[in-house]
Amino acid sequence: MAATKRLTADALAEALMQRTGHAFADRQRLQRALTHASARSSHAGVDYERFEFLGDRVLGLVVADMLLAAFPDAAEGELSLRLNALVNAEALSEIAEEIGLPELIRAGSDVRGLDGRKRVNLRADALESLIAVLYLDGGLEAARAFIHKYWQPRSQAIGAARRDAKTELQEWAHQAAAGAMPAYRIDSREGPDHDPLFTVSVKVGAFAPATGNGRSKREAEQAAAAALLMREGVWITASAQKSDSIFGKHDA
Repeated sequence: MAATKRLTADALAEALMQRTGHAFADRQRLQRALTHASARSSHAGVDYERFEFLGDRVLGLVVADMLLAAFPDAAEGELSLRLNALVNAEALSEIAEEIGLPELIRAGSDVRGLDGRKRVNLRADALESLIAVLYLDGGLEAARAFIHKYWQPRSQAIGAARRDAKTELQEWAHQAAAGAMPAYRIDSREGPDHDPLFTVSVKVGAFAPATGNGRSKREAEQAAAAALLMREGVWITASAQKSDSIFGKHDA
């Protein structure tokens, strides 16, 4: 995230009105919501984290409601896979990039140069914070309009949901590794208690281990299992999925 000139509260509200379609009444709150802890003054960083917490819940509610309406015959397991693919950090980071949100985040110089997973999480957190302010400023309908605009096309692109990655890996391992069971290991846990980041590795027999990240141990295990399945060709890669129009961009 390159350094950018800090916008006034009014200029920030104008830039985000173009991106969200909502005219923000409380512009100071909007500015606090996009001020990362690394650039905070007084309690700005605390606000960022609180907004992120609320935005995550609002997003989950709206996307769950959207999926229930769009897929009336889907079972709970399929709906959960679809939901996870739409609200994970990678999906949020892509949408943040699509609307040009990274350039509007106020962050310290030590954060602007982040890359890899930390940059993905920063962008995802900022988008959740923005959703929270949309909800607080304009109610659920304002948040719903924004979420539907950017998440609904993705919900249709996902296509048929995949099976649970851990279950798939266990069944594959039984055939490919003479009955060996997948062994999961927590490699690291970073971040604050309210928003941890787990890195998990999984090994099956003599196959090389694969790693995955997630905001919970279970999510990281699913990501690691999916990574191994894709590497071994059991699941095709995201790019192949897109070109074949079978699955969407995100893995369960």
